[in-house]
Amino acid sequence: MTDHLQRTVVSTRKVTIAIVAGEASGDILGAGLIRSLRIRYPNARFVGIGGEEMVAEGFHSLVPMERLSVMGLVEVLGRIRELFSIRARLMDYLLATPPDVVIGIDSPDFTLGIERRCRDAGMLTAHYVSPSVWAWRRKRIFKIAKSVDLMLTLFPFEARFYEEHNIPVAFVGHPLADRIPMTPDTASARQAFGLREDAPVLAILPGSRGGEVERLGTLFLEAARWIQGKRPDLQLVIPCVNREREQQVRALVEALDVKLEVTIVRGRSREVMASSDVVLLASGTATLEAMLLKKPMVVGYRLSGLSFALVSRLVKVPHVALPNLLAKESLVPELLQDAATPETLGEAVLERLENETERARLTDAFSRLHEQLRQNADEQAASALSTLIEGRQP
Repeated sequence: MTDHLQRTVVSTRKVTIAIVAGEASGDILGAGLIRSLRIRYPNARFVGIGGEEMVAEGFHSLVPMERLSVMGLVEVLGRIRELFSIRARLMDYLLATPPDVVIGIDSPDFTLGIERRCRDAGMLTAHYVSPSVWAWRRKRIFKIAKSVDLMLTLFPFEARFYEEHNIPVAFVGHPLADRIPMTPDTASARQAFGLREDAPVLAILPGSRGGEVERLGTLFLEAARWIQGKRPDLQLVIPCVNREREQQVRALVEALDVKLEVTIVRGRSREVMASSDVVLLASGTATLEAMLLKKPMVVGYRLSGLSFALVSRLVKVPHVALPNLLAKESLVPELLQDAATPETLGEAVLERLENETERARLTDAFSRLHEQLRQNADEQAASALSTLIEGRQP
């Protein structure tokens, strides 16, 4: 054992750490967390619900994580019986053999209820990845306060929100900021997709779900066509999360009344963004990745009229794009609903293609935000959790 490991080991006790992850992103976070916790607790046992990444780290999953990975209201209703059965089985196990701590990773609709029951039964509980309670449905904070002994947040503004509500919190940073290098290799990414070095590249990301692509795909393609009218040398690349989205995007391209040359890639969205000069994208985690890759971006989004009216009443933050929320200023243009037209999106993209001063300013701002989030999240989370666990020991 190295000196570093000897200094990091907290206890050789056979602690049991329960983790509940419900989707692929949570599985990745859970695997990193297990690696760092095992250094502190070399004899620890990890059990609960997790995916292949966690299982590869020695985790025992009581049921396959895929049984929890349900998207959409209709799909949830179709599986509601099974989901209740899984939760009941998990709770029976945890109540019969209480672990030293129960950690829910994201999936708050499923995990927070489990954390609440475990905490009521006297177990320590933590939640990793804050629900967006700071943005909407703020009254959920009272449920969270009754459910967790510790909240682990990816962003500093989230931690401030919990501090204001007197809920124990630790800002641990974002794992993506640890994994993405400070300087992207744009040349290699372009080479991988056969893109020219001497012509600008626009990455287009209209979303990962069918509904998003339906609402935004044609809008973004028409914006790209508008830009190509000003910059005929512009190269277009669209990553698609799976075969279905790829077919959907190809159909949208074919349906345009003017032929548009587009490189369509399955998966590899981060490499596609790395290859670009500017990114045109829907709001979401992709805006964080684009920021970490130091790429100027334009955010466009549309909802149905009713949905937009409801969301506008519920959302309590001035921005939707993560770079703007992190910076507390408008670094990234957000063109929403009626403001999102091919011309407005095109003009915003063109400005970021051609304004070198603005590009340099954004690179500096994004680099500062990257450093702020680059905290070695796995280690920070494990450290906060070991403090929580040891605080309960006699």
